[in-house]
Amino acid sequence: MDTAARSHPAGPGGETWTTRRLVRWIDGHLSSKGLDSPRVCAEMLIGHVLGCERMRLYMEADRPASPGELDRLRALVVRAARHEPVQYLVGEAWFWSKRFAVGPSTLIPRPATEHLVEEAVAALRAAAAAGAAPVRMLEIGTGTGCIAACVAGALRGQRRGAEPGEPGPAPIDVRVVATDLVPAALELARTNLAAHRVADAVDLRAGDLFAPLHAEERGSFHVLASNPPYVRDDEWQEMSPNVRDHEPRSALAGGPAGMDVLAPLIAQAQEWLVPGGTLLCEIGHRQRDDVLAAARSNRELRDAEVRKDFEGYWRLLVARRAG
Repeated sequence: MDTAARSHPAGPGGETWTTRRLVRWIDGHLSSKGLDSPRVCAEMLIGHVLGCERMRLYMEADRPASPGELDRLRALVVRAARHEPVQYLVGEAWFWSKRFAVGPSTLIPRPATEHLVEEAVAALRAAAAAGAAPVRMLEIGTGTGCIAACVAGALRGQRRGAEPGEPGPAPIDVRVVATDLVPAALELARTNLAAHRVADAVDLRAGDLFAPLHAEERGSFHVLASNPPYVRDDEWQEMSPNVRDHEPRSALAGGPAGMDVLAPLIAQAQEWLVPGGTLLCEIGHRQRDDVLAAARSNRELRDAEVRKDFEGYWRLLVARRAG
């Protein structure tokens, strides 16, 4: 976007900076800088500046941008080209067909984690069918609160992709305890839970691993879910710049083998699960053997397996408490 575009809605030769032209230009520019999904990034930035959904960009492809909009957009494109996450720039990300507020205190929700949500919902529905009421989930490291919000919403009858309040399946009484170490993350999670109308179903607590839990809660959860820090030290420099340089390292880095959080979480999971309760942990693709060894060394866990995500990467540990 050149100097003329910044001072006037028409570019060189009087060509107008329409939405169509902006998408094309930003897509090419971000692609040249090595960003993933540059067209999606272009659409997110333009939609944010224009205050509209991405679909509307194509319904109004010939809409000319004003000088003020061009100025705002150019500033954001400069930052995005430096690999600052576009989700942080626009303040939101989509997960499980829902919109979530995001910020630098938390990881940006990713599609691979949606598999964990689906497994948690299925396990809790099974517990309800077996007579449990309420069904209870513990989430370690909630971040934006997206897992807790989606699970609670699904069990309360919210259909995936539907707005809060739209009719769906018969609701199930669900209670979630969600923890995080970072106060700013808990505040963001609180905002997201309220936006999706499940704040009363989720108890947010501050602390490390199982420290925020009460003794009487031992053996009371039907699902223990977590997307913990699991990036190995030798993988850190392999991370893309937008992740490595901008997302919180404390939510990503898992130590030499990526097991600093996963190992104690797996070792103590049975203490908090009901007999037959389900442990669900997102893991790194190269950690399959280490994670399975940790789960199988815990004599209170059974049926341990690691499942692949939609891209074919080993991603989700599933195990159950014996009994």
